[in-house]
Amino acid sequence: MRQRSLIAITAALAAGTLTLTACGSRDDDGGSDSGDNGATTVVIGVDAPMTGDLSALGLGIKNAVDLAAKTANKEKAVDGITFEIEPLDDQGQPSVGQQNASKFVADKAVLGVVGPLNSSVGESMQKVFDTAALTVVSPANTGPSLTQGPDWRTKKERPYKSYFRTATTDAIQGPFAAQYVYNDAKKKKVFVIDDKKTYGAGLAATFTEEFKKLGGKVVGTEHINPDTKDFSSVATKVKSSGADVVYYGGEYPQAGPLSKQIKEAGTKIPLVGGDGIKDDTFIKLAGAGSEGDLATSVGAPVETLDSAKKFVADYAAGGYKEAYAAYGGYSYDSAWAIIEAVKTVVEDNDGKLPDDARAKVTEAMQNVSFDGVTGKVSFDEFGDATNKQLTMYAVKGGAYKDVKSGTYTG
Repeated sequence: MRQRSLIAITAALAAGTLTLTACGSRDDDGGSDSGDNGATTVVIGVDAPMTGDLSALGLGIKNAVDLAAKTANKEKAVDGITFEIEPLDDQGQPSVGQQNASKFVADKAVLGVVGPLNSSVGESMQKVFDTAALTVVSPANTGPSLTQGPDWRTKKERPYKSYFRTATTDAIQGPFAAQYVYNDAKKKKVFVIDDKKTYGAGLAATFTEEFKKLGGKVVGTEHINPDTKDFSSVATKVKSSGADVVYYGGEYPQAGPLSKQIKEAGTKIPLVGGDGIKDDTFIKLAGAGSEGDLATSVGAPVETLDSAKKFVADYAAGGYKEAYAAYGGYSYDSAWAIIEAVKTVVEDNDGKLPDDARAKVTEAMQNVSFDGVTGKVSFDEFGDATNKQLTMYAVKGGAYKDVKSGTYTG
């Protein structure tokens, strides 16, 4: 996507993709000026897949951040500050995400970024952001190594101080699913499949470790190409394995066809996955055979939370064409965390942004704490969310229904 300019803002407003009006103008080098009312423009970047197979999730992220910025402006959450968003499409690709990170860094008005969706994209962006002391808060990354280092199982060490997330990690999500599958669903033999990507492979690994610890048996494993849609050979292997459940580490564009083809092969067993398959598009792709399939997702269902009632109502009133999807509430809270950090920095600097605003926002983020859409929002020493709640969903009557909320108990 091209850099923001007055022409781009006008075009975006006309297209309905930007619903905010800048109270201040942007200068040529990406900084911000004060407008007639003395307000300073602060930009919150949004990085997510806004086109392609994962756009249903990415557009929900973008819209929720847009709603947070509009709400902050309406409520005058930070005196003298007007918030805008700058959405960039990463297409779910690490290389594009890294390019987007550089674009955000180059724009001096950007003081925080919400995103990305994919953990592999997050990995590609971290160093770029951290070098520039630019805060990024992901509503969806669940790979443990992003906050706790590559050796997180044995030695937790935070790689980058500027990276935070409002979603819990696969260190909890995978085992939570394993406990439900083994103890609640009474499934003892699993066939494990992953898409070889950071998120999928990591999730499958933590599920497998806990499932075996509980006494379950892994009767087969397979790694698929995330670009394929023909899973007939995998379905045949699943059928001959004697598995009574399939666990898939990956996302819905592949999980849907995979579930469908497993059932078509004559194996009427459920497919279980993580938050990457918890989208209605999975059900559409999987067809009628998805009935009984399972997916974990971060937090509790937004629709059931008293803390989310205003968000749900405001989102509906906002006229967004796309659903807020699995990460809408967490995206809103990610954006609001940035807003709260900006507020702290402004208040600590006599009502103005300091020259080193980015570094100060990153520093303030560590101590952010507020009651958000998804519950209490705060971060631990690794930048991870302190809210560890997860929910298991089952496909019932052609829709995801929550069946159990809780957290992993080791």
